[in-house]
Amino acid sequence: MRIVRNLFLIVLLLLLLLPYLVAPLYRAGHPVSTLMAWRWLTGAPVSRQWVDLAAMSPALPNSVVASEDAKFCNHRGIDWDALRDAIDDAEDGEVARGGSTITQQVAKNLFLWQGRSLVRKALEFPLALWIDLVLPKPRILEIYLNIAELGPSGQFGAQAGSAYAFGRPASSLTPREAALLAAILPNPVVRSARTPGPGVRRLAGIYMVRAQAAGLRRCWAENRGF
Repeated sequence: MRIVRNLFLIVLLLLLLLPYLVAPLYRAGHPVSTLMAWRWLTGAPVSRQWVDLAAMSPALPNSVVASEDAKFCNHRGIDWDALRDAIDDAEDGEVARGGSTITQQVAKNLFLWQGRSLVRKALEFPLALWIDLVLPKPRILEIYLNIAELGPSGQFGAQAGSAYAFGRPASSLTPREAALLAAILPNPVVRSARTPGPGVRRLAGIYMVRAQAAGLRRCWAENRGF
């Protein structure tokens, strides 16, 4: 029994360390998310065509950062202020706002599982810090925009999401269309950029304005070389 227990602990340790060993390798290549892999294994449809960040309409990364993680350029993987706000909301009985950064979502989508879980969050936090350390910010954003679920029937990434919603590639998205795609995150099954309801249209308008904020443009131009 001791041998079995020791083997189990060794396997568990290797599984915990594997993402830290693999993450630096994602400076190149076209990584897939655990959700994409699960859909492939179960025979569910998956549509994803990788597109480099430089080939996307600039409106898309601008809108997604404005909607998902306004301090993306400045934090080191975790936005501690947003996290504290989310905790305060939960303690006050309010609807919790999203506290996860884009880097945390990359960590979850590449290496962990979906759904709310304290165990997953405990694994996600140090992994997000590590990913921010070993990958450049543009690469983190590029990966996110190629693995995020952006359609109701297995469309993953900017190219597939744009083709499904608007019939055009991610390179030719207008600011309005980019904001609509940002507005359906993180639930493109309930929300639609193709046939947006009033709530999605309202969010898209907000994100269009935020994407033009001086702070975000300065971040793009000076801090991270976007």
